[in-house]
This record gives sequence, C-alpha cells and structure tokens, in this order.
Amino acid sequence: MEALNKKAPFGNDVDLSRFTGQAVSRDAIPDDAPDKALEVGIELSEKKSGIYFQLDHSVILSQLASRIKGLELMPIDDALSKYDWLRQYYWKALSVEQDKYTATAELNRTKGYFIRALANEKITQPVQACLFIDSEGLLQAPHNIIIAEEGSEINIVTGCTVGDRAKRAAHLGITEFYVKKNAKVIFTMIHSWGEETYVRPRTGAIVEEGGVFISNYVLIKPVRDIQTYPTVYLLGRGAKAKFNSIIYASKDSIIDLGNRIILMEEGSSGESVFKVVATGTSKVYNRGQIIGQSRDTKGHLECRGMILCPTASITAIPELIAEHSDTELSHEAAIGKLQEEQLHYIMSRGIPPDEAISILVKGFLDPGLPGLPENLQAEIRRRLFIIDKSLTKGV
Repeated sequence: MEALNKKAPFGNDVDLSRFTGQAVSRDAIPDDAPDKALEVGIELSEKKSGIYFQLDHSVILSQLASRIKGLELMPIDDALSKYDWLRQYYWKALSVEQDKYTATAELNRTKGYFIRALANEKITQPVQACLFIDSEGLLQAPHNIIIAEEGSEINIVTGCTVGDRAKRAAHLGITEFYVKKNAKVIFTMIHSWGEETYVRPRTGAIVEEGGVFISNYVLIKPVRDIQTYPTVYLLGRGAKAKFNSIIYASKDSIIDLGNRIILMEEGSSGESVFKVVATGTSKVYNRGQIIGQSRDTKGHLECRGMILCPTASITAIPELIAEHSDTELSHEAAIGKLQEEQLHYIMSRGIPPDEAISILVKGFLDPGLPGLPENLQAEIRRRLFIIDKSLTKGV
C-alpha cells in the first residue's frame, strides 16, 4: 500500500516502527482501569444504555442494558460479519489512503466498536466506550463506525486512556459517523494519555438533510504528540455541525488539533470553537477550515487561547473558503496572557495569587458543552482542581 509512506500534511512525522501491533489476549479488567476510565468519564460499574471497553486489542465488555430498545452496540468485527450492508460504510467517510496512519490502521486493525441508533429512536442515556492501552510499546488501531438512522438521536461518550504499565504507546483510532436525515449525534471524546503516547486519530462524518452532528473534545493531561483533523461533510439541506474543544496543554506536550467543515448543501451551517490554555513548554496548533459550497450557508471559527508561561505557545490557523457568492463565513481569535485587571480584582479579595490564577483558568475552561453528561463535567472540574497547584509553575 503506497500510502504507508505518505506523510500527513500536518503534525510531526511519527516513526510507527517503534511500536508493535502484537498484543497478548486479555480477558479481565486491570485493577487500575476503573479509576483510569473514570478520569475520561467512563463508569465501568454503571451500565447505562450501553458500554464498550477495549483493553489493548481485546474486547472485555460490549453490553447493552436490557431495557434499551432501538440501539445496537457490538465489536466492529461482529457487526461486519452480521451485516453485509455495513461494508458500504467501511472507509466511506474518509480514505484509507489518506496518509500513513490510515493505511497502518487498516493493515493493523485491532477491533473497534459499532454503534447504531435505529430509525426514530431517542437514546436518552449516554452510550459509553473506553479504549484502554495497557501494554508498553503497543500500537492500538481500532476502527469505529457510528450510524444514526433517520430521525434518531444518540449521545456517545468515548474515553481514551493508558494504564500505568504503558509508558510508551501509539493510538491510531479510525472513526466514521453517518448521521441520517433529521438524526442527531452528540459525541464527546475525552483523552487522558501518557507523557510518551503518540496519538493520530482519523475521523470523518457524513451528515444528511436536517441532521445534526456535535463533537465535544477534551484534553487536560500531558501527551507526547497528538495530531488530528476530522472532516465533516454536510451533504444534506439544513445539515449542521459543531465542534467544541477544551485543551489544557502542559509540560512539553505537542498538540496539533483542527477540523474541517464542508457546507455542501443549501442551508447547511457549521461552527468550531477552541478554548486553549498553554503552560510549560507546550506547543498548541489550532487549525480550522470551513468551506462554503452552496447558497444560504453559514460557518464560524473561534479560537480563544490563554498562555500562562513565556515558554508555551499557541498558534491559531483559521481558513475560510467561499466557493459560492451566498455563503457567510467568519472567524475570531484572541490569544494572550491572563487579564491583569481580573487577577488583581480577585487578589484584592484576599485570595493568594496561585488560587486567583486557578479561578480564572477554571472559569475560562468551564466545560459547559452541549450534551455533556454531568458526571463528565464533574470529572473535568475535578481534573482542573487537581492541576490547580501546577498552574503557576507551568508543569
């Protein structure tokens, strides 16, 4: 496959030969997994509408609550064997030849999940999925497919994390979304990687007429190097997409995040909002692209960044492309340090400087995201509380 040598247009080039695609089969949840999963919003002890838990290359849990109707959840291999028609969705929302990471993911595919909301079903409880790396030097490459049939609604929370034994690892997750007519998907991804984890997710979404796709992304722990740039195709009249990203970049993390929204049909609209705090020597790149291709389309990009250390950096790279005279595209960006006036005001109330900084940062990153479950909002706030003491040290 020629794409194995094709570098991605963004981000550092990762030497994947340093990682192994071989893993020992596992059949039990490690002792540290429940706490690690909780850090990414996944409660293994509570079976809500459904839960999927993958440990390295092994599917440990794939369960639906008995009371839930209109929802399917199973390992992707089982789904491909059960449904011949699913093959027409496999690698349709993005190309397997996109770059070396998509090609490697296909040749080293290691499970992944299939989630489907049946027509006109409203799945009120979040579906939970956790991808857990527990082996040193492992390359994990799941392929996930989510389908929301016509008129359905589904809320999915996916957490990706590593165990204490996986000091160095790589994650190449492939995820495809298919949002049918008048369907709605709220997808929340929270990452909690290790300081030597290389992450290259690849995502594509196709949204049909009247469909809504909302993607929430949260990263608040150090990572060695992450780069992702999902693309959403709004190919139906009135289709909508929104990306919300909350990033706390610390230590020497390299974070290259972006997304592309293509407004292909009349009345479609898209929005992308980034909130970033950078400390330590971290480097953050926020890329956003909206392409207006049809009449009465609207798109907006927004990046708000706060730099707490002189050795950290944030680069905002917005791109608006109008290919039709009746498209309305806009962007705004603001990057800077803490507002001195706000800091002095809080300190004037008798609050120490480090606590004053913490209050401002937590307010800036408040996870008021649409569809975000309360347990996940609480976990994010807990994580922000834990890093309070490091805010003035830049670690």
